[in-house]
Amino acid sequence: MAKEKKIFFCTECGYESAKWMGQCPGCKGWNTFSEEKLVTSKKGSIKLSEKVEAKKITEVSETEEVRLYTHIEELDRVLGGGIVKGSLVLIGGDPGIGKSTLLLQMCASLVKDDVKVLYVSGEESLSQIMMRGKRLNAYSDSLMLLCDNDLDNIEAKIEKYSSEVVIIDSIQTISAQTVDNAPGTVTQVREVTSSLLRLAKTRNTAIFIVGHVTKDGQVAGPKTLEHMVDSVLYFEGDENEGVRLLRAAKNRFGSTNEIGVFSMTGEGLVEVKNPSQMFLSGRPENVPGSVVIATNEGSRSVLIELQALVCDSSFNMPRRTSVGVDYNRVNLLIAVLEKRAGIFLGGFDCYVNIAGGLKINDPASDLGIALAIVSSFKNRPIPSDMAIIGEMGLAGEIRGVSGAARRVSEALKMGYGKVIVPFSNKSKDIDSLSKDIIYVKNIGEAIAAVFQ
Repeated sequence: MAKEKKIFFCTECGYESAKWMGQCPGCKGWNTFSEEKLVTSKKGSIKLSEKVEAKKITEVSETEEVRLYTHIEELDRVLGGGIVKGSLVLIGGDPGIGKSTLLLQMCASLVKDDVKVLYVSGEESLSQIMMRGKRLNAYSDSLMLLCDNDLDNIEAKIEKYSSEVVIIDSIQTISAQTVDNAPGTVTQVREVTSSLLRLAKTRNTAIFIVGHVTKDGQVAGPKTLEHMVDSVLYFEGDENEGVRLLRAAKNRFGSTNEIGVFSMTGEGLVEVKNPSQMFLSGRPENVPGSVVIATNEGSRSVLIELQALVCDSSFNMPRRTSVGVDYNRVNLLIAVLEKRAGIFLGGFDCYVNIAGGLKINDPASDLGIALAIVSSFKNRPIPSDMAIIGEMGLAGEIRGVSGAARRVSEALKMGYGKVIVPFSNKSKDIDSLSKDIIYVKNIGEAIAAVFQ
C-alpha cells in the first residue's frame, strides 16, 4: 500500500521540510513554503537478481555521441556542437524573452533534415502555434504539434510518431496521473521531469523542456530539476533591447562558458555573427568615460563598450550605481583608485554601465572600469582606437588575464590599434600581433599611458 504524508516544499529552491517555516534555510526566502502531498510506495523496487553489477573502468567501451545539427550556429555552439540524442535539455528565461520562438525555429530547421519532431504545448492552442510558425517560416507537414497536459498521453504520442526530438512547453503545465497534486507544484515538476528523463534515455530521444523562472532569474521548481537534466540553458535579454543571449549554466556534452547571441526581429530570432560589431555600434567618439574592453565568452572574445559618469554629489553620501557589472566590484575599484592613484571620489557620484544590456562577470574588465571612471573624473576622453584589458588588485597592481592573445587579436581585428595589456601577459604571441601593445604593471602606469 502506498503511504501518503504531507510535506512542505520551498517554491523557490525546492528545500524540503516536515513543518512550515517562515524563512527557507536554503535560499533565505520568506514565506516560500507550500504544503503538498508526498506519496511513497515500495512498488517497483529492484530485485536482487536485477541489480546492475559494477564494471572496471578499463572494461567500459567508448560510445560516440550522435548529434543532430540544428544549422543555427549560435545554438549549436551553446549545445556543444549540436543536439545529443537521448539528452534532456532545460531552457529557462523570462516570459516573452523568445524561448518558444527559438525552439520553433529549431524545429523548422530540423524537419528539413527529415528529423521527426514533436512540439508539445500545454499553454497555447494549436492555432496559436500554427500562426507563429507561419511567421517564422516553420510551416511544414513534417512538424507535428500536440496540445496536451497529460504526461501519459504525451509519452504515447512520442511512441506512436517515433519522435527523435520533442519540445515540452512548458514543464510547469504538464501533470502526471500518479501524483495527486496540481500542475506546476514541486512534486509534479519533479515527477514529470523524472519520467521524461527515463523516456529520453530508453528511447534515445532528445527532449527540450521549457521552464519558467522566478523573480531571481532561477528556474522555478525544485533545484533538483537542474541536477536531473543534462543541460541547462538560460535565455537572457532586456525587454527594451533587441539583443538576446543564450547561456549554458550546465552542459554534460560541452563547455558551460559558451554564449549564443541573437537579435530579436519581426521575423523571429536572427543570429549575430559578429557580436563585437553589434555591441560597439553607436559608440560615441571622444567622449569622456567611454572605453572599449575585451571579454571572453567561451571560445571567442567579444568587444563591448563600458561607460562611466562621475559628477558632483548633492548628497552627504555619494551614490554608486552599476548596470551590467557587479556593484560591489565597482565600489572596490573606486577604493583602489582613491588609495593607490590619488583619485579622490568621496564627493562625487559614480555611475557605471555596460552599453547594449549585456551583463559581464569578467575580472579582465577591472582596468577598463577604473580607467573609464578616471576619464570621466578628469573629463578627458580615452583614445577612440584604444582597447583595455586587465584585472586590478587591491595593491593597484594589474594582474594577468586568461586568453589575453585571443582578446588582443579580436581588438586588432575590429580596428583598435592600441591595446593596454597586463605586463604579466607579455609573450611572443601577443608581440607578434602588433607593435602598439602597451604593457602596464600598475594603475599608475595605466593612467599615464592613457592620458599622457
